[in-house]
Formats: sequence, structure tokens, C-alpha cells
Amino acid sequence: MSARQITFSVSSLLLILGAGLLLVLLWQVRSLLVTLMISVVLAASISPVINWAEEQQVPRWLAAVFTYLVLIAGLTGVLLLIGPTVFDQIERLIRQLPVYLETLQTIAEELASRLSEDSPGLVGDFFDTQAVTGWVFRSSQQLLLRSYGITRGIVGGFFSLILSLFISGYMLADSRTLVKSLVQLFPVPWSDRLEDQVEEVSHRMGGYIRGRLLVSAILGVGITAGLTFLGLADFALGLGAIAGVTNLIPFLGPILGSIPALIVAISKGWWLFFWVLILFVIIQNVETYILDPLLVGSSVGIHPLYQLLAVLSGVQILGIIGALIVPPWFAGGAALVDNLYLKPKLKAEEQAIAPSS
Repeated sequence: MSARQITFSVSSLLLILGAGLLLVLLWQVRSLLVTLMISVVLAASISPVINWAEEQQVPRWLAAVFTYLVLIAGLTGVLLLIGPTVFDQIERLIRQLPVYLETLQTIAEELASRLSEDSPGLVGDFFDTQAVTGWVFRSSQQLLLRSYGITRGIVGGFFSLILSLFISGYMLADSRTLVKSLVQLFPVPWSDRLEDQVEEVSHRMGGYIRGRLLVSAILGVGITAGLTFLGLADFALGLGAIAGVTNLIPFLGPILGSIPALIVAISKGWWLFFWVLILFVIIQNVETYILDPLLVGSSVGIHPLYQLLAVLSGVQILGIIGALIVPPWFAGGAALVDNLYLKPKLKAEEQAIAPSS
């Protein structure tokens, strides 16, 4: 009895030590793990195109190379076309942010003075323009530094992106062999079960990232056009880009994206503020009731609250990169839980109830 107990204790200790060493090793290669996560997301996003090309008798490797070339050329063209204007407008917005905040503080003090004589002083105490500006800059800096640290700087981030493209291209070109070699590590029947889930997991991961990026792009274009029509053409492209990026966050994204535009609008008059507010309310309802169910929710099958938690977790851990790659992985994990645990559990419960009924 005692010998058996000692053996159990030693094996447990070795297991704990092994797990600790594994965590240390994973932490040391965390940048490589992020690269692999990005590669899997890229491969899952493009796999429908590669599968369609394979059905047309096109070799998978050739379809992958051609697809990546088209995507890189398209993104490069978009960046060259609107990138300089977007960055210039965002830079001017950052420079004028203290002025807009001071205008907002003045408006708040005028409104408060109509309520009480002491209210303007209270507004000045609670609404410190320099403190708000500093907080905005610090929060943005911390968000960028998380991504900067994970990717080992700008040069490291560039090479990580190139490496992700190569790895994802290899995954797409030889996906069947790669999947079989991975599932063989698991015992039967789990190897067959996991192999059957690859298509569903890829569908959910790719569906999420394609849907969110497409929705964000549509809303970015719509907000840019709407702000231009309302008279904010000087900052419309930059504000539309900000709204499109923040829209990657469910629930909170449209609200966060509307704040810069509303601050700029209120400094130019109440009527413009009102119409910009109406624009964002319309955009948010179009996203909630039309675009999200059509392009994201139907293919992913995840409640928006879980999407929000996944995005916030990704931002907290990996910064901007995490907001893009953690939710697709969460969607893929949800597919495994659904198909390997929840559905068999429900089926077993129904079978147990059937004889008694």
C-alpha cells in the first residue's frame, strides 16, 4: 500500500514538473505560437477558395500561391491608395484632440451653469482635459506595446507576418497529410473523431474572421461616406477607418468608433452632432440586425457576448493582434465542445429518457 502510494506521489510530482517545464518552454516560444495561430486563422479564412479551385482541377499549391498573390496585391493597392490620407487625418485628429476636448468641456460647463452656479467648477474638477488626453495616449500606447512585444518589434512583426503566410500556404497546399499526421497522435477512436471535426472547425474559424472583416469594411465605407455627406470630409476617411477597426469588437466596437466622430462633430455645432449621432445609430442597427446575422452569426454559431469576451481577452493578452486571432480560435474551440461533448451529451440524455417514457 505504502509503495503504491510513493509511486503515485512520484509520478504526480514528475507530471507537475513536466507541465511546468512545458509552460516555460511555451512562454519562451510564445512569438512562434502567435505566428502559428495567425497561420491557422489565415489558412481557415482562405480554405473555401482553395477547395473550390481544387474542384475545378487546379492543384492546391497553385491555387494557394495565386490566392495569396491576389490578396497581397489587393491589400498593397488599398494601402497605397488610401493609406497616406488615413494616417494623415488620424495624425491631425490626434494633434487637435486637446482642442476638441476643451471645446467639449466648455459646452459641458455652459450646460451646467444653467442648472447651478457651482456646476461649472465641478465640471472643471471632474473633466480635466490634460488628464483625459494623457489617458487616451497611454491606453493606445499600451495596446500597441503588447503587440510590439509579442512580435519582437516592427522588424520581427514583419518577418512573423511573412512566416505566417508561408506556413499557412503550406497548410493549405498539403492540408490532408498534415491533419492525418496530427490526429494520429491521439488514441482510437479520438483520432477519427478529431479528423471529422477539422472541416467544421475550419468553417467556423474562417467564417468568423471573414464575416467580421467584411462587416467592418462595409461599415467603414458607409461611415466614411456618411460623414463626408454631413460635412466632415476633412476627417471622414480617418474616422471611418477608426470605426471600422473598433467594429471588430462586438457590442462595444460601434460605440467606441462613434466617440471620435461625435467629439469632432460637437465642436462644430449641435446640429452636426445630432446628425452624426443619427448616422451611427442607423449604422449600428444595420450591423446588429442585418450584417452580423447574415455574415457572422449564421456561420459561427457563437453568442455575441462570448465573441466580446474572446476579443477583450485577446486584446488583454496580445494587444491588437489578439483582437483578430483569439476570437476565431474561440469559435473553433466552441465547435469541438459542441460536437464532441454537448451533442453526444444531449443524445445520451434523450436515449436515457426514451425507455422510461
